[in-house]
Amino acid sequence: MSDILALSGPKIVAIANQKGGVGKTTTTINLGAALAEAGSNVLIIDLDPQGNASTGLGVETEARENTTYELLLDDAALEDVILKTEVEGLSIVPSTVDLSSADIELIANEKRSFLLHDALRQPAMERFHFDFILIDCPPSLNLLTVNAMVAAHSVLVPLQSEFFALEGLSQLMLTIREIRQSANPALRIEGVVLTMFDARNNLSQQVEADARENLGDIVFETKIPRNVRVSEAPSYAMPVLEFDTMSKGAQAYRALAGEFLRKNVPAEA
Repeated sequence: MSDILALSGPKIVAIANQKGGVGKTTTTINLGAALAEAGSNVLIIDLDPQGNASTGLGVETEARENTTYELLLDDAALEDVILKTEVEGLSIVPSTVDLSSADIELIANEKRSFLLHDALRQPAMERFHFDFILIDCPPSLNLLTVNAMVAAHSVLVPLQSEFFALEGLSQLMLTIREIRQSANPALRIEGVVLTMFDARNNLSQQVEADARENLGDIVFETKIPRNVRVSEAPSYAMPVLEFDTMSKGAQAYRALAGEFLRKNVPAEA
C-alpha cells in the first residue's frame, strides 16, 4: 500500500547518485516524460549546475531567467521559475551554472538544508496540481543533494551496470540514513533502477545478481538497456519517448513508469 494518498501535495522523489555518468539525468527526463504520457502532471527540478535536464528538455539558456538558484536563494515565486516543456504534462524549474556557487552561499544560511523543502511546500504550489516532482540531483553529496533529500519523500537511485557500482552505493545509503536520523525521518528509498544494462554482457548480469541479492525488493524489475536512441535523444532536446517512441529505451522507461505508478497509486478496490 502506498503513502501517496496520504500526502497533502505531490509526491517528491529525489533522483540521486553521487557518481556521474550513471544515467541520473536521463532517468529523470524519461521517467518524467513517461509519467506524463501516462496522464500524470509532473514537475522536474533541475538541481544540477550543469543544467543537463533543462537542455535535454529543450529549455534554451536565454529562457532560464529564473532558475532553481532564484527558487532557493532569492525566494522567487513559483510561477516565475516553473516553465512548461514541449512534453504535455511535463514542466521544469531549469538550472544554470549559477547554481554551482549555491553551496558556498547556503553555508551561511541557518535554514540551508530546508530551502528546497520550504519552496516546494508553499501554498502557491497547490494551484499547479502536480502529481509528482522529480529532483535531478548533482553528481555529488553536497548541500544541494542534502536539500533534495530533505525535501523529498523518497530517493530513486540509478545504478549503472558496471564494476564497483555497488561500492559507490554505500556512501549514498549512509547519507540517506543520516538525513533520516535528523532532518527527514520519513525519507525512504523509492528503489534502485539498473541503467545502461547489456543483457549480452556477463558483467551486467553479475551486477544485477549482486544488486538483487544485497538490496532485495528495492531493485526495480525494469532494467534500462544500453540504447543508442536514449543517448542521442538529449542532443535533439527531447525525451527518448518522443525522439524514438518505439525504441527499446522508450519502452523500458514506460515500463519503469508503470512499475513506479503501481507502487505509488494503489489500484482501486
